[in-house]
Amino acid sequence: MPVPSERDLSGEWLDRATGLSGARVTGIHLRLPGYGDDGPTLEIFQYDDMPERPPSAPNFPGFAHLAFEVDDVEVTARAVFENGGSAIGERTQCELPGVGVITFRYVADPEGNVIELQRWEGGEGSRHSERTG
Repeated sequence: MPVPSERDLSGEWLDRATGLSGARVTGIHLRLPGYGDDGPTLEIFQYDDMPERPPSAPNFPGFAHLAFEVDDVEVTARAVFENGGSAIGERTQCELPGVGVITFRYVADPEGNVIELQRWEGGEGSRHSERTG
């Protein structure tokens, strides 16, 4: 089930978070079944600028990213770094009208897979966080 509202995001804050220049992303969250109205969502987003990627195979590492709601973004990021992960962009905070304030950071696991660490405050965002995305 779609969770309002559809997202159309861009700006300096997104550039800082992603480490990209001129980033724009659009998408929606879909409520996962079996968890009720406050359960996890699947985030389906697409960047306007998508470079070509080599064909994938079952034994290739990687996916778009997984997002996890955490109690403390920086503490969790440090744990990733201490276990062989790396930074992608920087911790960023942004108010999404009608949704709430998100503090988030993209990191990479030791294999280079992208992980979004996020914390929502206020508004509806805390009920729309992506536990997988």
